[in-house]
Amino acid sequence: MTGTTRRQSVLAHLLLLATVAVWGGTFGVVKGALRDASPLLFNQLRMILAFVALAILHAREWPRMGRDAIKAGVVAGFFLAAGYELQTAGLVYTTPDRSAFLTGLVVVLVPLCSVVPRLHAPGASKPRATALLGATGAFAGIVLLTTPAGMPLREFTRGVNRGDVLSLLCAVAFAGHLLSLAHLARRIPTAQLATLQIGFAAVFMSIATPAIEHTYLHWTTSLVFALVVCALLATAAAFSIQSWAQQHLQASHTALLLALEPAFALLTALLFFGERLTLRSASGAALIFCSLVASELLSGAVSEQPEGNLILEGQSEER
Repeated sequence: MTGTTRRQSVLAHLLLLATVAVWGGTFGVVKGALRDASPLLFNQLRMILAFVALAILHAREWPRMGRDAIKAGVVAGFFLAAGYELQTAGLVYTTPDRSAFLTGLVVVLVPLCSVVPRLHAPGASKPRATALLGATGAFAGIVLLTTPAGMPLREFTRGVNRGDVLSLLCAVAFAGHLLSLAHLARRIPTAQLATLQIGFAAVFMSIATPAIEHTYLHWTTSLVFALVVCALLATAAAFSIQSWAQQHLQASHTALLLALEPAFALLTALLFFGERLTLRSASGAALIFCSLVASELLSGAVSEQPEGNLILEGQSEER
């Protein structure tokens, strides 16, 4: 791995870690905003505002957007919108704990899907056993974080309902989003991919929301604050960073980093919302972190590519 490539990889890790921290930190903000707006409508408004911001910021990119960029935006935007809508719709029928538990399966689905040749991004190294072990450990940590204390896992997973199915499909959609970016980010400029995926996600949400949800909206200061924070930081900036970072990270590594989101959500709840830390939740957060670090360290073997370029094993030039 060259010095430039190594620096880009480190920067990608740090920026994506900061993005995951923002996502985890906005849980409380969104929860408060949903008193004034229905969930799917909030997502729709958030995407529209984020798209407007990116469209203005990247105004010079519009004349350069070709057919390939538009197709990429449609694909990534579809999976992104589907993930958000399925997660929110699932919460109507199941508990937040079960939703987080099932959505967390994305950390396992991505490395498993990456083994399939047609789903594997061209030019990226295939996930090794260390990535699969890290994903398994991270999911075990998510289980500890999301299952109620004192409740056996068998009892927690009993009685699958409609919300559980929707939450599972949400995990599939978010896995599709990660894998689609792994294929697209090397071919489409970051500014174009970020803008178009958010724009098409807003379109898909605008179509789905009236058909799925009885919307309500009460404009308040707290709602406006939540929309601005979630649209500009947790959507426009966050997905721009993710689109760039996956040029330098393998999809399975990205999924591992995203597994830290519930840990950051827990940290935010502890610091600002008075939630108590239990042994189970602390163990879950620690297990996620240790699995991530172990996977990164163990996958750090250097391999030589056919053209003589040295890269870090497990890293790629995609997304």
